[in-house]
Amino acid sequence: MKEILFLAHRAPFPPDRGDKIRSFHILRHLAARARVHLVAFADDPRDLHPAAEYRALVDECVIVPRTKSRLRAALEALATAQPLSVTAFAHRGVERAVRDILARRPIEAIYVYSGQMAQYLPVAGPRTIMDFVDLDSAKFAAYAEDAQGITRWMMQREARMLAAFEREVAGRVDASLFVSEAEARLLPGSIAIENGIDTAHYDPTAAHVPEVGQGPLVVFTGQMDYRPNIDAVTWFARDLLPQIPGVRFAIVGRAPSAEVRALAGERVIVTGEVADVRGWLKAASVVVAPLKLARGIQNKVLEAMAMARPVVASVAAAEGIDHRGTIRVARDGADFVASVNALLADPVAAAALGKAARAQAIARYDWAAALAPLDPLIGL
Repeated sequence: MKEILFLAHRAPFPPDRGDKIRSFHILRHLAARARVHLVAFADDPRDLHPAAEYRALVDECVIVPRTKSRLRAALEALATAQPLSVTAFAHRGVERAVRDILARRPIEAIYVYSGQMAQYLPVAGPRTIMDFVDLDSAKFAAYAEDAQGITRWMMQREARMLAAFEREVAGRVDASLFVSEAEARLLPGSIAIENGIDTAHYDPTAAHVPEVGQGPLVVFTGQMDYRPNIDAVTWFARDLLPQIPGVRFAIVGRAPSAEVRALAGERVIVTGEVADVRGWLKAASVVVAPLKLARGIQNKVLEAMAMARPVVASVAAAEGIDHRGTIRVARDGADFVASVNALLADPVAAAALGKAARAQAIARYDWAAALAPLDPLIGL
């Protein structure tokens, strides 16, 4: 049976946030066809010891806590002329673990999840698939446009150095993957392997208990210490919600920043981490994704579609999703407010939109179909 080394910047289990959802389903897909050896970082101490159901997926499981401070990583980046995104994930223990597995096991392929982990690739080795997911250099370039002073300089430096790093990595691997065609076009020669959704898990007919009682509810889901999510809910709560009468706005997701917590009030609910997001989605009259900056296919949009919820998304959040007749795409704030108000005023149309969205999720975004192109790429 083929043996694969799987490198990930964040432990794939539990699959409870966007990047971990993609890496988990890819790892599970590979583990059904090969013996997989996992080396990954953990941001959360709870991820250091995976549950038995997850541990059973892999032959070896090396998960290292990521404790390096941002200041130390920044100083190392300046001293070594490397991107901060790379020095932040430089770790001798991970380097030793990768070297040890490659020496002991007949590894025939390496799957690298996220560009930060490319630094651990051997100079010469087995077939390698680089899953960049998103083009991080483009993300930092976008951040720089809205930044000022030293922050702007750091973002511009990161974008420039990451772009060079990404080109160098792409030039020495066998295939470079991105989450959408739009992202893949940014690095010539790359391939799109889209995100999928577990439509059996996100099933609106199952007995999910709505988390909140009566009245219209607008819901946003996501990791709430992530800058684009923070900016999205801040914009919606402060600028758009006052123009949408009679509804509450629920911000559902772990690790809300101080900025997000400050939004809580009579009409805004900030949940923090929840055991199951499906109850909140089922309770939603409308799900919103008002991201001004987004890369690739948004899991939060696919989850809402699978749960048959009417979705209003920004142009950035809808990018890469085949959304014809399934979600409303808002060009600006006024369009966003009008779309949400229209769906709240017409429950029949909202339900029909949600039904079409779930049908599209099943037909286009089931994980088995999304990941089928991986097999020939990795030699399975």
